[in-house]
Amino acid sequence: MLSIYNSLKREKQEFTPIEPGKVKMYVCGMTVYDYCHLGHARVMVSFDAVYRWFKARGFDVTYVRNITDIDDKIIRRAAENGESIAALTNRFITAMHEDADALGVLRPDHEPRATEFVPEMQALIGQLEAHGLAYKAADGDVNYSVRKFPGYGKLSGKSLDDLRAGERVEVDTAKQDPLDFVLWKHAKPGEPAWESPWGEGRPGWHIECSAMSSSLLGKHFDIHGGGQDLQFPHHENEIAQSEGAHGCSYVNYWMHNGFVRVDNEKMSKSLGNFFTIREVLKEYDPEVVRFFILRAHYRSPLNYSDTHLKDARASLDTLYFTLRDVAPEQVVLDWNHPHAARFQAAMNDDFDTHGAIAVLFELAQEARRGSDAYLAGLLRALGGVLGLLQRPPLEYLRAAVGEGGLSEAEIEALIARRLAAKQARDFAEADRVREELKAAGVLLEDGPGGTTWRRA
Repeated sequence: MLSIYNSLKREKQEFTPIEPGKVKMYVCGMTVYDYCHLGHARVMVSFDAVYRWFKARGFDVTYVRNITDIDDKIIRRAAENGESIAALTNRFITAMHEDADALGVLRPDHEPRATEFVPEMQALIGQLEAHGLAYKAADGDVNYSVRKFPGYGKLSGKSLDDLRAGERVEVDTAKQDPLDFVLWKHAKPGEPAWESPWGEGRPGWHIECSAMSSSLLGKHFDIHGGGQDLQFPHHENEIAQSEGAHGCSYVNYWMHNGFVRVDNEKMSKSLGNFFTIREVLKEYDPEVVRFFILRAHYRSPLNYSDTHLKDARASLDTLYFTLRDVAPEQVVLDWNHPHAARFQAAMNDDFDTHGAIAVLFELAQEARRGSDAYLAGLLRALGGVLGLLQRPPLEYLRAAVGEGGLSEAEIEALIARRLAAKQARDFAEADRVREELKAAGVLLEDGPGGTTWRRA
């Protein structure tokens, strides 16, 4: 049976869908004012693996990942750039899709934008106001009254008495309580605004996900995911909004992926160790980055460094060497096969991609030992469940990354020059050409069928 670590219950629980055979899943997406960074990559790839596994298990999955296309950062960045908000957000939505596609991330079934769901947000705020959980403050904002919702803190484990108006809670004298959070922001000069029962304004950040998820998946659905940093206050506030408005349980299973660290420090712009996806892809093949993310369990910290990326490249190379040297059969996955069964057991244990990838290496070793085309085919098929190992091996092994470097034509010309030198018994020249290629990141392998090459 499939088990999921439920952040709400702080334990692994057997997964039982609300509707047999169907999964409804919502994941908090990106705020589109800049290029996506490694933290976004981890969210996209980790929940893509979850999505793929449910589909591999035969579930009918509805996957929603939202886009925040209006907030303070977006307004500020558009003003700094001298461009419209629509131009800014559309540009970075396109960039986000380019990054996700490069990493092999499947598109969600729905990708709602916040600006498309303002009426639904207003309706939800109206329900909260009718239930006595929302109030209009003196400054014109509409706030959520946290202390009137008895379950506040159940996801994060924080009690109201322990919370303080500090770094995570904005102090605002217009609020009835420092812990209250904004649902509707009153209009400010020069900012986009919508008409509402509370005057012109725009939605707060937290209300977006409550409105979009309930509109597309219903008031009660199976899985809500996102980064660990969203557990409090964002997801805690979502629960308060949704359950306060609808009077029923909001989500059955809460999933949170771990932080990305850089050389054992949390990735942060303030620390200067902040990397966008496209910066990383200038140095590393996208499949290597995907493999690097999936090689760690989604809940564990992910430590980014050049050493770890190079190790991921070497490991993924090993799997592709097997597919190059042992031509794989086309296979239909048989989950009763011992290797497939172990792979399935790992994925059923809270989507343990680390354990599943370990099975791929077992398969690769056995396939090479016996030149077993069926096992090579099984390796490729199981890799496909994780979005890996689907390229022709030589295409992967010879793929150029970033700008510069030798073209394939230049490499082939140098190999031909080396062959001519060897035939002329000019071994010094042959060795010099090999070293020239090696310095350019191209490794040669001499075999009975001639010389093959790959990029280091």
